[in-house]
Amino acid sequence: QVQLVESGGGLVQPGGSLRLSCAASGRTLDTYYLGWFRQAPGKERDFVGTVTWSGGGTVYADSVKGRFTISRDNAKNTMYLQMNSLKPEDTAVYYCAAGAGSNPGGYDYWGQGTQVTVSS
Repeated sequence: QVQLVESGGGLVQPGGSLRLSCAASGRTLDTYYLGWFRQAPGKERDFVGTVTWSGGGTVYADSVKGRFTISRDNAKNTMYLQMNSLKPEDTAVYYCAAGAGSNPGGYDYWGQGTQVTVSS
């Protein structure tokens, strides 16, 4: 079992920045990818990006490439999502998950989500 807890969401103005954290506990993460997904009201859950826990390699959705950065701190068992140049369309509940790939179905463990609202 892997337990994931997100934090850091909130209200930010367009063009602003926010950093989300995902604290992990439970079994070793070495074989997992940790991913960020987001879901806006009335829409499907979309892939944001992922990082390999062991090697640190990252992949991003085109919609966030160049604006969002995923990193992880192995010692703290924590993954981060640094979001810059935020747009109103980035408004969603953001989830972290442990699994593999860009499809939500490939992820076995999920956090509870944290709300990000981009509005003036």
